[in-house]
Amino acid sequence: MSEEKKSQHHFVLVHGPCHGAWYWYKVKPLLEAAGHRVTAIDLAASGINMNPSSITEVFSCDQYTEPLLKFLSSLPCEEKVVLVSQSTGGLSVAIAMDTFPQKISVAVFATSFLPDTKNSPAYVVDKFFQSAPPEAWLGTEFVPYGKDGVSMSFSPEFVKQALYTSSTKEDVELTLLLKRPGSLF
Repeated sequence: MSEEKKSQHHFVLVHGPCHGAWYWYKVKPLLEAAGHRVTAIDLAASGINMNPSSITEVFSCDQYTEPLLKFLSSLPCEEKVVLVSQSTGGLSVAIAMDTFPQKISVAVFATSFLPDTKNSPAYVVDKFFQSAPPEAWLGTEFVPYGKDGVSMSFSPEFVKQALYTSSTKEDVELTLLLKRPGSLF
């Protein structure tokens, strides 16, 4: 096996709430140009994943993570991937690490929630919400659903002033066009 082949990795990119695989549209081609394999996953009811069609049909972080777990289960036994998460995608990556430790080479929690092993994945989200005053969400809409679910839809102000402060106008517009309601379970 050549040195070039040995240094190649398979990156699996996991988005945060209200986003989809499209979030990684700038990173994916850069990694591929460097010779790596890259898979950007749409979690349940995210991006173009219409199964289920709405976040209000997703009742747990485990269910939300199913597309990632299904993908990892489809990999050959000997293949190991590099998981990269953004925001609450870290919760899904943590679930994947617990479920398929033998298939994970390393996990990168890039600006991401990193749950501990003692509490439920939602623990870090709950702690985050306790520290973030309502006005910090800049009009983001939160709507209860099901027994314990809360959907969230980022407001344009939140996208522009909190999430994409250093981004181009085009990237902000792309996000405003493609974002979908998400959940913090």
